[in-house]
Amino acid sequence: MADMQTLHAAFAARIDAVLSALEMEGVLPAGVSRANVTVEPPRDATHGDLATNAAMVLAKQAKTSPRALAEKIVQHLESDPAIAKAEIAGPGFINLGLESDVWRRELQAIAALRDKYGRSEIGQGRTVNVEYVSANPTGPMHMGHCRGAVVGDALSSLLEWAGYRVTREYYVNDAGGQVDVLARSVHLRYREALGNEIGEVPEGLYPGDYLKPVGERLAQEFGPVYKAAPESDWLALFRQRAVAAMMEMIRADLALLGIHHDLFSSEAELQAAKKPEAAEAWLREHGFVYDGVLEAPKGKAPPEDWEPVELPLFRSTEFGDDQDRPIKKSNGAWTYFGADLAYHFQKAEKADAMIDIWGADHAGTVKRIKAAVAALTKGAGRDVPFDVKLVQMVKLLRDGEPVKMSKRSGTFVTLADVVNEVGKDVVRFTMLTRKPDAQMEFDFAKVVEASKDNPVFYLQYAHARICSTLRKAGVKPEDAYLDRLGADELALVREAAQFPRVVEAAANAREPHRIAFFLGDLAAAFHSFWNAGNDDPSKRIIQEGDPDLTTARLFLAAQVGQVIRNGLAILGVEAVEEM
Repeated sequence: MADMQTLHAAFAARIDAVLSALEMEGVLPAGVSRANVTVEPPRDATHGDLATNAAMVLAKQAKTSPRALAEKIVQHLESDPAIAKAEIAGPGFINLGLESDVWRRELQAIAALRDKYGRSEIGQGRTVNVEYVSANPTGPMHMGHCRGAVVGDALSSLLEWAGYRVTREYYVNDAGGQVDVLARSVHLRYREALGNEIGEVPEGLYPGDYLKPVGERLAQEFGPVYKAAPESDWLALFRQRAVAAMMEMIRADLALLGIHHDLFSSEAELQAAKKPEAAEAWLREHGFVYDGVLEAPKGKAPPEDWEPVELPLFRSTEFGDDQDRPIKKSNGAWTYFGADLAYHFQKAEKADAMIDIWGADHAGTVKRIKAAVAALTKGAGRDVPFDVKLVQMVKLLRDGEPVKMSKRSGTFVTLADVVNEVGKDVVRFTMLTRKPDAQMEFDFAKVVEASKDNPVFYLQYAHARICSTLRKAGVKPEDAYLDRLGADELALVREAAQFPRVVEAAANAREPHRIAFFLGDLAAAFHSFWNAGNDDPSKRIIQEGDPDLTTARLFLAAQVGQVIRNGLAILGVEAVEEM
């Protein structure tokens, strides 16, 4: 384990060596692809510790039946001292039972690697740009942003654990019409700070009180200079100051969740640097953009004022989209899509892969932006994989009743309010207890409930129990007398030893929630192990009359705690030591 190779990878290498031996014997043809051969735990733990489909996958090339090939593979595996049994199941699957010392050595590996256990080098130092949150800079963070923020941050950490170099990026949408609305809203608060009676905030402006301090600061800085001035005199200045104030607020809100980005990219700066023009020129040169007329809206009569207009269109249909997409509006301004493809082109110049975390309401734009990135990067001679992860909104409940929020009305539930009420760790872990594309309910009462039905509490309690046991024992856990560990203890080791494999699988799939699921299973296994001692005193960790067994079980408990800490570190959640 010194080179951080997982136990499962080590046994996959042993099976690969067996297949190489069978090639030498002429049982398998030389050079046959083994890409689809898997070695992983069987779905049913009673079938063994590992299972491989090697015979099923390779039998056709070997011109024999899967079961006949499985028998040849098993003959080799039975001579491996680390394999206690190798059995053929069904039409040709091979189930392996490992010697108990394999698990004892894995315990020692956890103790030796400590906070490095589970880290991987599969990323090989490749750079990945992960863009997440990227909320419009028009107000504080609210719970509509929370889930994507946590998923993006946990994914970034997961990729780092797997050996990638990650850039956490926030794209500041500071060039759209909503920023002009923000500037006008701030000007209203500026006038209010100067003593104007503003009354009800006009329809179309942001009414939230969070803009009052911004207006007050501008009033202190400029006095009445812009109080009655025409909009053209102050709009650009107020837009700049308002966006800066909002981003300061957003950074502070994200910091409450333990989230810090490496890079903040401005859409306004992107456009000022003529990046969209450069992208358009490149796309035209390579035949991906042409001037054409959009079809009338399908499925309904076009508006009375609709008329065909020639626009620059991206050939997104060549990449699977259902129609070509305009990159500019009829007034010459860039469409959101046009600016967005230029932004991604800029990112791709510095990254080996890109991942965006978007709200599920943006699902309709995924196909076209992936098409644009494919055209730009592959056409420029670089194949930069680009993935978009969609995140469903979170339904907020309080005692089962919906909590309403509306950003424009100023009555939204802020992220800061939620974190201050239930805590950073509860918010972060809860956001990862379901797949991101699945609906989620966040009930303020249930997420702090001290019961096994609350996954946050159940996991934290498992770690606190381990810490409490170690404190009570008053001795440092040692890897002595591990031969005293029996079937029940080794079953718990098997559960903990899945962690490195889960990390790699989760990183490959770009799914940090798999770590949360694994931790939930490990916590359940530990609680089950602990509770067995309530019914049978001989199964308790601390055995007053048997210090050797106590030493071995304490060592086991300590390593389970280490794995829990490592998993929580990926998710950005503290492992509490007492509750």
